[in-house]
Amino acid sequence: MPGAPVDALRNVPLFAGLDDDELGGVAVLFKERHFSAGETLIKEGADGAAFFLVVSGEATVAVRGAERARLGPGDHFGEIALIDEDVRSATITAATDLMCYGLTLWEFRPLVVKNGEVGWKLMQSLARKLRSAES
Repeated sequence: MPGAPVDALRNVPLFAGLDDDELGGVAVLFKERHFSAGETLIKEGADGAAFFLVVSGEATVAVRGAERARLGPGDHFGEIALIDEDVRSATITAATDLMCYGLTLWEFRPLVVKNGEVGWKLMQSLARKLRSAES
């Protein structure tokens, strides 16, 4: 089956409230993406429209040129871009050859628009994240 493994998506907080069928509907929308070491995946300040789940390799996260974190298998980034289309808050660069599953806003939005239950569960996940960040 094409797309991202459902089990990997269970570990993404944004999708945590979705049941198996809903996760399957999201998983098939993902595309496998490969990046070479040194390649920039996302540039700080650029428009955002995609979410990525790291499968293999490592990437660096930099804000205003300063490295803030390293990402590896199981890590993810860009989930807010699936919803708000705002500019990126960090630059993500492949530190090694990198394989990810990517999901774009234009592939994700129709699923959410068509399925209000999925949209509601995503809003609840975002509300939990916001509440957690405020405490």
